[in-house]
Amino acid sequence: MSLITEPNGNAINIRLIQTDQLEEWLQGLGDKSRAWLAKQQFRAKSGEVGWIPDESGIPAEVAVGWDGQNDLATLGGLPLTLAEGVYQLTEPASELQLLGWGLGAYQFDRYKEGKRQPAELRVPEEHDAEHLANTVAAISLARDLINLPADELTPSRLAEEAVQLADAHGASAEVIEGDELLARNFSAIHAVGRAAADAPRLIDIRWGDPGHPRVTLVGKGVCFDSGGLDIKPANAMRTMKKDMGGAANVLGLAQLIMTANLPLRLRVLVPSVENAISSDAYRPGDIIQTYKGITVEVDNTDAEGRLVLCDALTLAAEESPDLILDYSTLTGSARSAVGAEIAAMFSNDDPLASGLIEAGNELDDPIWRMPLYQPYEYLLKSNVADTVNSASSPYGGAITAALFLQKFVGDTPWAHFDIMAYNTRSRPGRPEGGEAMGVRAAYQYLRNRYGS
Repeated sequence: MSLITEPNGNAINIRLIQTDQLEEWLQGLGDKSRAWLAKQQFRAKSGEVGWIPDESGIPAEVAVGWDGQNDLATLGGLPLTLAEGVYQLTEPASELQLLGWGLGAYQFDRYKEGKRQPAELRVPEEHDAEHLANTVAAISLARDLINLPADELTPSRLAEEAVQLADAHGASAEVIEGDELLARNFSAIHAVGRAAADAPRLIDIRWGDPGHPRVTLVGKGVCFDSGGLDIKPANAMRTMKKDMGGAANVLGLAQLIMTANLPLRLRVLVPSVENAISSDAYRPGDIIQTYKGITVEVDNTDAEGRLVLCDALTLAAEESPDLILDYSTLTGSARSAVGAEIAAMFSNDDPLASGLIEAGNELDDPIWRMPLYQPYEYLLKSNVADTVNSASSPYGGAITAALFLQKFVGDTPWAHFDIMAYNTRSRPGRPEGGEAMGVRAAYQYLRNRYGS
């Protein structure tokens, strides 16, 4: 654990130096220290490190630049750049900055040894070390699941991981598998996953007091997406192990909720499938009868995520929960709109959307609301079914995907996150690879709304 609580008399001090106060701070140092920092070209940029010597000229303290922002980046790059050892802050820092240290220490080392052991930071007594540790663990769970290759994280393995999480927190878990999906009218989930060697599944987790407010999380669990018969090109298929990123995000969020024992009746629904190619693959032009009774004409087999989600969302809405949150790596159009580092979010409820955005801004977990522009419904028209699964135009693809999903939630307050679930570059606190996006914001929103 890179964040520790035990006092350590040998801890190395870290001094946060605000960029616009650098010159004033330098004036208070001795000539040797100023000269040393000048040789290091220390400018106190965010996350920049400069060593301060003691009277004998040996490096003894660390100066870290800070741009005045409350974010993950201030300390997030330090665990794997500072020398191994224990450090402590000499100035107050926010819980978010401390979290940056914890998240920046993450390494996916299942198949290759990590670069090194991360440096450790002592959490000041005034901060909630337990909450920090729980958050790091939940985000690490999501990252680990996304980073696992598809030959290991199969639909059955994802179900096993979800059941283990449920068992660890005293939750119940049901897994509906294979042809049982057809028997229970989850035909859309079955259609997408039936071509794979590992059968499709719907994971259903319940936790908490039935008398508490109901919150349901739905996550897209496409463990690998070939595109189906409308096969993806190689460059688009290369990272499709991450197409279960929505499932990983909701499992991480569920872990946070259950660990904190929020007063909720939580339900987690994850359709777990692989969109594979075989003689049994579903086809363009097929018409699927969904759990809600809406018929869907398949325009493109690579628009599979919304098909597995629509059955799960209908099931979620049946109980009329207080709200539904769904997470999915749904469209390239969302990435074109907001890039890889912002969670695109659609909602049918203004207070819910505003609360999520406010929490995201507070926690350096950026969310951008996109429009549910109803006139684009015409793009989902089918001549032979109630709707198509993929719009006839490439324009507004994230919007039409969200409009498709909206058909299955009814009037239930709902927010849909269309996310990358992957860092395409390493940033302080955000290493390249699998990522939880909008999870910390959603947890904070639920904590604010329902208490802890």
